[in-house]
Amino acid sequence: MIPGAVLGWDMGAALAMAQALGIDLLIAAELLPEIEAVMVRKLNEQIGEGHG
Repeated sequence: MIPGAVLGWDMGAALAMAQALGIDLLIAAELLPEIEAVMVRKLNEQIGEGHG
């Protein structure tokens, strides 16, 4: 854990949410890592701006 930083998503929870929403799990498993990478990068940029 790094204080003030996002490291990643709980992929088990993300896939459970996709299943609950009726999204094909194979598609979700393929797309979620790419989406996660962008979101983590952007969230950490925003967090960094708040501390600078």
